[in-house]
Amino acid sequence: MAEPCRAQTRFCSSSPLRVTAIVVTDGAEALLAPGAEHPDAVLATATLPTVSGAALTRALSARTSIPVVVGIGDSDGAAAAEALAAGAAACVAHPYRLRELLPILRAIRPDGLVEQQPPLEVGGLRLDPSSMEVSLHGRLVRMPMRELRLLQLLMAHADRVVTREQIRDNVWGGAPGSNTITVHVQRLRQRLGDDQVDPRLILTVRGVGYRLVPPPAAVAS
Repeated sequence: MAEPCRAQTRFCSSSPLRVTAIVVTDGAEALLAPGAEHPDAVLATATLPTVSGAALTRALSARTSIPVVVGIGDSDGAAAAEALAAGAAACVAHPYRLRELLPILRAIRPDGLVEQQPPLEVGGLRLDPSSMEVSLHGRLVRMPMRELRLLQLLMAHADRVVTREQIRDNVWGGAPGSNTITVHVQRLRQRLGDDQVDPRLILTVRGVGYRLVPPPAAVAS
């Protein structure tokens, strides 16, 4: 069962996280629900009828910035790995336990992310935290939450080197290896139309990290 759930983001350390869950019955229906309901997160089991958890994650990542959390059972290891490779934000044990699930929802939609941060504009690149939308020269660029966070960090330090350690701590909380960061940078370049061989937007500073070069504010006609 897939469970797209709208998490009301008015919470703080002294108040509980309030969650409204919208339950759908299979992966095919779950593909349609986010467009109609605009949830803050999607919670889906790794193995779904009709459309797999990985296929659902891949489809949502391609057209929205809604984070997907995958519920895994004892025998779902391979399916969970496929969903994470497709762009899922996190995994949680299934059957779900609120004490495990709520901290993950807090982590992927932290307090203040939506209401307190103004849009970032770096040349022709714009990221709006309130809508979780990215545009380049006015063209909307869809990306999953992890890549959006990576881009947000690079934009906040435009024209300055962001180290791999900074990326690991700020985007993954200190978890991933170097190759994971490299893969996400490559995916981000692809979405932004940057050249993988000779990048002009996200530059690799060998042995250190990455530097975002502000794109022109307007494209010459």
